Amino acid sequence: MSTDYEKLGAFYLGRVFDPAKNELSPEPLLYDSRDLTTHAVCVGMTGSGKTGLCLSLLEEAAIDGIPAICIDPKGDLGNLMLTFPQLQGADFAPWVDPGEAARKSLSVDQYAAQAAEQWRKGLAEWDQPPERIARFRAAADVAIYTPGSDSGLPLSILQSLAPPPEELLADSGALSERIGSVVSGLLTLLGRDADPLQSREHILLSNLLDNAWRAGRAVDLATLVASVQKPPLTKLGALDLETFFPAKERMALSLAINGLLASPRFATWTRGEPLDAQRLLYTPEGKPRIAIISIAHLSDAERMFVVTLLLNEIIGWMRRQPGTSSLRALLYMDEIFGYFPPTAVPPSKPPMLTLLKQARAFGLGCVLATQNPVDLDYKGLGNTGTWLIGRLQTERDRDRLLDGLTTALSGGGPDRADLAQLLGSLTQRVFLMRNVHDDAPVLLKSRWALSYLRGPLTPAEISRLMAPRKTAANSPPPQVLPRDATPQAAAAATAPITAARPPLPAEVEERFMPVRGAADRITYQPRVLGVAKLHFVDKPLGVDEWVTLGLSAPLADDGHAVLWDEAEPCVSASTTGESVPGADFGELPSAAQRAASFAQWGKDLATHLYQNQKLQIYSCDALKLLSKPGESEGDFRGRIQLAAREQRDAGALKLREKFGPKAAQLNGQLQRARQGRARTRPGIAAEVPDGHLRGRHAAGRAARPQGRVHRQHRPRHHRGALGLAHRARIAGSRTRRGIGRADRTAPGRPQPRMRGGGGRARHDAGCADGGAARREPRAPQDRHRGGQGDAAVDALAHGRRRFSGFRFLTRDHSCLPSIPFPRSTSTS
Repeated sequence: MSTDYEKLGAFYLGRVFDPAKNELSPEPLLYDSRDLTTHAVCVGMTGSGKTGLCLSLLEEAAIDGIPAICIDPKGDLGNLMLTFPQLQGADFAPWVDPGEAARKSLSVDQYAAQAAEQWRKGLAEWDQPPERIARFRAAADVAIYTPGSDSGLPLSILQSLAPPPEELLADSGALSERIGSVVSGLLTLLGRDADPLQSREHILLSNLLDNAWRAGRAVDLATLVASVQKPPLTKLGALDLETFFPAKERMALSLAINGLLASPRFATWTRGEPLDAQRLLYTPEGKPRIAIISIAHLSDAERMFVVTLLLNEIIGWMRRQPGTSSLRALLYMDEIFGYFPPTAVPPSKPPMLTLLKQARAFGLGCVLATQNPVDLDYKGLGNTGTWLIGRLQTERDRDRLLDGLTTALSGGGPDRADLAQLLGSLTQRVFLMRNVHDDAPVLLKSRWALSYLRGPLTPAEISRLMAPRKTAANSPPPQVLPRDATPQAAAAATAPITAARPPLPAEVEERFMPVRGAADRITYQPRVLGVAKLHFVDKPLGVDEWVTLGLSAPLADDGHAVLWDEAEPCVSASTTGESVPGADFGELPSAAQRAASFAQWGKDLATHLYQNQKLQIYSCDALKLLSKPGESEGDFRGRIQLAAREQRDAGALKLREKFGPKAAQLNGQLQRARQGRARTRPGIAAEVPDGHLRGRHAAGRAARPQGRVHRQHRPRHHRGALGLAHRARIAGSRTRRGIGRADRTAPGRPQPRMRGGGGRARHDAGCADGGAARREPRAPQDRHRGGQGDAAVDALAHGRRRFSGFRFLTRDHSCLPSIPFPRSTSTS
């Protein structure tokens, strides 16, 4: 097989499998990446090869530059990091199972060498060179995140419940759905009732989140504790707050949330990278990433909370993206049991259903995997365009899938009995793929995975894998003051501390930075917050943008100047109007206590911004794209990759529309040529049903070699008749037009369309033998090729010599096994 599967936009999943012959097709089965925008579900029992197939799908997506967020409740997906291009035993040795090696009476090194040889042979059988492993490693960054644990990269889940994007805030229905799922996940984590209509805790927290998010304020658990004690609300519904939810009972909820925040076990939930879908999908440099969110170490309630927040974050990210018909990113979840059930409504179900219904328009593909089809809501199955069905455990599982497949294929395709037979014949790594974009289901055997499938990873193994990444991430942070900081700035950072809150002029608004995490003592240092609106105009680039910028700058030692050169970005909406009770305050310079100083500092800020502030714009000349204001280089690179995929997919579609019919015709000719070649072998002949003798070209060319084979083995007493027939054919070829007309006008004779009489002569010769050839005369619509005429017919039909052995080859292949030709998305 030639390695022609390396086509952009085509995923090499395996090969078509023939269960009757137990054979694989030589051609690879290529899956169009755009088909994943209609989502996919993979079902199969333990040992069916489900994990290997799904990991192969993720590998193909990474090679094509498509990022993915993967939720891993079991720990298998970390195998994507076990890629060894050299295929040496020393690479496998740290990751093989010592217990399995001992059971096979092998040392670890011997077992690792055996695993390396197994992977080398497996890849070679599936026509995958070791260089493809290196290509996969270079195409995407693979990272394992462990919320609530330091074994992998920590992920900050409880640090902040940031407000959703403006697009979601404008949609009241979507906002209500997000608030409901977030609050349900939090209350489930606290072990409390999560009924959105009956639970007072749910109603209060939902109103607090709605109030804060509409005001543009982020909410963390510390802020939530204070808000529950003293809500910024006086009424809930038609009742006042105290009647609906008395303060004494609110205190119990506040203590429960505070206990969650104060628990040492949950300290890791506030560390690490923030929960940001864009950062999970792309590195800061713009490289696609496979972000594995491992939750195997968490309890059931913690898993539900993490999955709910993550799905809502993905929905918010999705709504900020422009629409596309190409595959932008993947969301994969393994072992979805309990998160998307058919009847119950856990907090994770509404956002998952939203993604299945709406993600297609934004190019986000969802792939769900489970062991039993009864684990999935039927609405979810109805919104998935690709089903990958592996070996199932029970008749109930098969019947459920048969019901769905029969309904989906009601317009055509195999009937229920054939589908049941196909499902019953599935073996390891063999799957029935039903794709709505294809004409009929197909059996495929999944290819050999590039990654070493060693099974679930333990937390210690995850820590060993991610140790280099954590070392780089935990490098000492840069100093708050740069190396060239002035002495005044250093002195300001070490200002004296006082417990009293310094007074400010009435014209000056006082704001406080929010406190993250827990600390024994909080000290506020004075800084100046400046907010400005900047207008950037560049006609050649077509830039006309207004940008709002907030800067927080320290005061000089004398207090007469603000060090705007040392300012840090600050979002004024994230600040609060109240300080933490019991906090200390740094000494405020006397100049900061006069309102006139702030007017001068504002002028200094305007001068500083005019002279130094720039709007950085990235450009891609090939695609004529410009970055957006504030868009990082990594985000812009991700947008370039999507634009290139869209352009590629559009070009591939045009090529398919232009050359598709011609390619189908050539494939048909190739199929017929293969079948004709098989029939010309000794001892192989095809029975032709009545009414199917046709095909001027393929049939005529194939019949002549077949006839020559029979003439070589014919007894000597037949040669006289053959010689006469041969002479008659020569004569008929000279006068074929006249003979054809005379034959059609002869009374009582059939009137086929003829190019001469050669086909007629062969037909009568075969019918006269009374043997294996066809007995009835040809139907009038049959077309024959030749030029022999009626002389050959008379020579054989009037009892001179009879012989047998002719077999007519036709272009009708209904009685022959078909050779499947998988779809290809090649642009060349």
